[in-house]
Amino acid sequence: MSEITSTSTPPPTTTPSTSTTTPSTNEKGEEPIPGLVKSESLLETFDAQLEIEQTNPNSPLYSIKSFEELGLKPEILKGVYAMGYNKPSKIQENSLPIIIQSSENLIAQSQSGTGKTAAFTLGMLNCVDETIQEPQTICICPSQELAVQIFEVVKKLGQFTTIKPILVIKEVDLPRTITNQIIIGTPGRLIDCIGRRQIGLRKMKMLVLDEADHMIGVRGMTEQSERIKDLLPKGIKILLFSATFSSSVDNYTKQYVPEPRVSIRLKREQLSVDKILQFYIDCESPSNKPHILSDIYAYISVGQSIVFVHTIETAKSLANKMREDGHSVSLLFGQGNTTEQRFAELNNFKLGKTKVLITTNVLARGIDILQVSLVINYDMPLDENERPDPVLYLHRVGRVGRFGRSGVAISLVANEHDKKKLMNIAEHLQRPVKELKKDEIEQVDEILRGLKDLTPLQSK
Repeated sequence: MSEITSTSTPPPTTTPSTSTTTPSTNEKGEEPIPGLVKSESLLETFDAQLEIEQTNPNSPLYSIKSFEELGLKPEILKGVYAMGYNKPSKIQENSLPIIIQSSENLIAQSQSGTGKTAAFTLGMLNCVDETIQEPQTICICPSQELAVQIFEVVKKLGQFTTIKPILVIKEVDLPRTITNQIIIGTPGRLIDCIGRRQIGLRKMKMLVLDEADHMIGVRGMTEQSERIKDLLPKGIKILLFSATFSSSVDNYTKQYVPEPRVSIRLKREQLSVDKILQFYIDCESPSNKPHILSDIYAYISVGQSIVFVHTIETAKSLANKMREDGHSVSLLFGQGNTTEQRFAELNNFKLGKTKVLITTNVLARGIDILQVSLVINYDMPLDENERPDPVLYLHRVGRVGRFGRSGVAISLVANEHDKKKLMNIAEHLQRPVKELKKDEIEQVDEILRGLKDLTPLQSK
């Protein structure tokens, strides 16, 4: 198996263009998806900050190549520039030639917000034969929200082609026979449709798992992902993408992706997003946590934020408490919510109708909401054995700092036990988490307004 690790490359001799292109929309008149609230654009034109990041050879967004060098079809390349992409990120530069030009399978790891979704969606679009009206690529996602996001990206990048993607998730009506070339969905619904022969498999060329370590590391999803792979034609190209690959699933990952394969991995010190400022507040007891959370939002006047909790019960009670205190809140969790309810809540947050989104780990992975500048770990990120989980922490705080932007993450600790768990995570990620005193809470708004004002706090 080939291994590729991130290395610093000397800056190019030419100065990259700082121009941006306003994204165009698809006017082909696709029919709306039944049962879903109309979603807004999930990607924005990159700003000057991204361009600055792409000139830094130590940034995961840095690349010395252009999209023209990666072997994309002209009509797909047109979609790339219409979306405002100027040059590929490091993960796109490394992965797309493997996806497009080689017969090798791929395991690719890159931190949150570095362009993984665009990498594999471009690969999916490029491998499709537009003249064949049958499924040719399939992407499996751990959540409905992530599936919709990927679906939107495929539509926008493929807007100048005749390629038709389709979304296969719960409560979405589907034709008796699916002829769309690109299938994006959650594992349970995909298995059901394959079993009913709604999805034909004979022309399948590529299987993609997004957030792959979660897909093949969680009971239930592991079996479903394996079953789908076994039903596909032998020799199909397999791509696994994730921000993290934990050691507990690493061996199984290699079993899932047969040789020949290429692995693009980051070193541990590259996994943490350096531009995310990380703090904790000692609440002294669990009963103080909801009051301190409400205090934080009493001072915040800018941006939007996501609050992560451990259980549905906590999410509901906390949302009620915040609403009673006059805060504008969306609430999102998995079981017990219909698809339409989930997307209505998420859409309200994306449109800025609410400023706070309270959610379980259903939104910890992959979701891009670029206006989010603050993540709060109301409950410690724990694995299924109640141990501190640095991988989950990384995915949660990765909801800010997208595409080179800055952000803030605050963890609420109820006692010394919580604090030890958080310090364990910080030690694993080799990044400091500084204390923010309760009497410094009013500074959170100042921090979000201008990160340069954070220097005195960081030095404490």
